[in-house]
Amino acid sequence: MKALILVGGYGTRLRPLTLSVPKPLVEFCNKPILLHQVEALVKAGVNHVILAVSYMSELLEREMRVQEQRLSIRISLSHEKEPLGTAGPLALARELLNVDNEPFFVLNSDVICDFPFKDLLQFHLNHGKEGTIVVTRVEEPSKYGVVVFESDTGKIHRFVEKPQVFVSNKINAGMYIFNPSMLSRIQLRPTSIEKEIFPVMAEEGHLYAMELQGFWMDIGQPKDFLTGMCMYLQSLRQHAPERLRTGPSFLGNVLVDPTAQIGQNCTIGPNVTIGAGVVVEDGVRIKRCTVLRGSRVRSHSWLESCIVGWSSSVGQWVRMENVTVLGEDVIVNDELYLNGANVLPHKSINESVPEPRIIM
Repeated sequence: MKALILVGGYGTRLRPLTLSVPKPLVEFCNKPILLHQVEALVKAGVNHVILAVSYMSELLEREMRVQEQRLSIRISLSHEKEPLGTAGPLALARELLNVDNEPFFVLNSDVICDFPFKDLLQFHLNHGKEGTIVVTRVEEPSKYGVVVFESDTGKIHRFVEKPQVFVSNKINAGMYIFNPSMLSRIQLRPTSIEKEIFPVMAEEGHLYAMELQGFWMDIGQPKDFLTGMCMYLQSLRQHAPERLRTGPSFLGNVLVDPTAQIGQNCTIGPNVTIGAGVVVEDGVRIKRCTVLRGSRVRSHSWLESCIVGWSSSVGQWVRMENVTVLGEDVIVNDELYLNGANVLPHKSINESVPEPRIIM
């Protein structure tokens, strides 16, 4: 089976992290975002993954060669010269997707959840029509485009953009499965699959919805990245609690790479991910944060709702909060306060940042 992942552009929403590393390779809960998806696809029987990219990244290509070997699958990069929207990339990769008559998966690269690919394939084969989209329930449907479908069969009637009165609380979760015949609907030009292709398929009775069980998050920006981390760690607590760190210094759900070093009298958690080679010195308090590979947090610092970029250094008695994001190799000097700071790579911070802003 095949799968197309819509990787897209430069990941501007996740800056400053994506200034150093292509977005699919940014570690989410100690594993590159893309690998969460690819490994779940492989488990469901996919042996050829196509990445639809709009800029060529040697780093991404190199990493994909490594993963091809490790997972014994084929990974292709489909490179769009101009932005093609969410449907155009399917037309561009038509030759790769249309080699046999098997259905193929399509997914947005920012989605994290308990990926239901096996169930999705089964559901799709059962109704026998051209396409299935995964939908997820949201609290505030008026902020989204919602999907109206028959609850017993899943047959989609229509899509409603930001409804002001209640029609549905299910939204498109950015994961699909299609029969190859669907490709004839798409021309090689910038096209929105949600606005131009799906409504026609639904009208013809060819589009069904399968409701996602469990959590779902689009982790394309820092605030949502941290929320998604909390959901993912809670899912680990339910399905693989042995992967979480326990002990006197740890509260709630905490994921720590075995190569990280944690000092004395720290309190870590709830909802913290600590990457490879990270050093946390004595008396540090960390909650609701991701600390990426090779960083150091010096003694008596206090971090809440932060992402600490690779190889960065947080000084002693520092306080950082409110979705502060440090890019790669940032130095925060001792005794500073950072509130919602967004710090570009290779900067040294010598004064406090009392109001949220970008440090260039």
